[in-house]
Amino acid sequence: MNRIARTAWGRLPAPGKGALKKAWAGYARVTSRGRLLPDYLIIGTQRGGTTSLYKYLAEHPALGRALTKEIRFFDLNYEKGVAWYRSRFPSYRYKNLVKERDGLDLVVGEASPDYMFHPRVPERVARLIPSVRLIVLLRNPADRAYSHYWHQRKRGHEELSFEEAVESEPERLRGELEKMRASDSYYSYERHHHSYLARGIYVDQLRAWMEVFPREQFLIERSEDFFTDPAAVFDRVLRFLGLPGRQLRRYEKFNAFTSDAMAPSTRDRLVDYFHIHNQRLFELLGRDFGWNA
Repeated sequence: MNRIARTAWGRLPAPGKGALKKAWAGYARVTSRGRLLPDYLIIGTQRGGTTSLYKYLAEHPALGRALTKEIRFFDLNYEKGVAWYRSRFPSYRYKNLVKERDGLDLVVGEASPDYMFHPRVPERVARLIPSVRLIVLLRNPADRAYSHYWHQRKRGHEELSFEEAVESEPERLRGELEKMRASDSYYSYERHHHSYLARGIYVDQLRAWMEVFPREQFLIERSEDFFTDPAAVFDRVLRFLGLPGRQLRRYEKFNAFTSDAMAPSTRDRLVDYFHIHNQRLFELLGRDFGWNA
């Protein structure tokens, strides 16, 4: 969407936007056979900066936007089928137009940070797009857990205190992973909303992905590096995707932490809890992320 189109879209009333979205969705579904599948996926982690990274990428002239940032095909919408998924991406015709007009090879992708955590997603992705490039932002799991908690509080999915929620997590999640593995269609409300600690055990999630994808198809970055120097991380992502460099025209002020500080004793407990899992992650990746201090 160019600047003029974005301006016109911004001035439309909500009913007009709804009607246009519905009409576009119908057209895109009919033309799905002529549409692209993603070249890259930003698969995680939740509360790790994925939204901002996708926004930056969408400003690049060689990046084709998906219909929405989080399509969530491989976890929540898998039963809708590949035609539905293709309908969310630009067409081959548009790719050819960009090549003729700008001399650029269009790259398309999406960012659904729940993909990394869902046990069925790696295999589903590997079957459909085995050569896809996978981008991962990993945030200190103690900070990620606290940010996740406040996100759920604001959305009305959590009433417990953070300490109570952490204590209740094992019981809330009991048996949920097994149910997800046993059924293609089972949706786990608890794992989606209350997995404050479980989502931070990155090593097990990445191992599941690396069982079906070679290491060279991953780019794994620290969220903290992205928060402090987004331009440097953005440049590495562009090189990973084989795209020409581009200077960021704007920077977001990242709210990496919540306004309510975590109690020091609680943070100490989380650092202790994640220590062994972080160490296993550092050994897997051959890199110390500095989270165990």
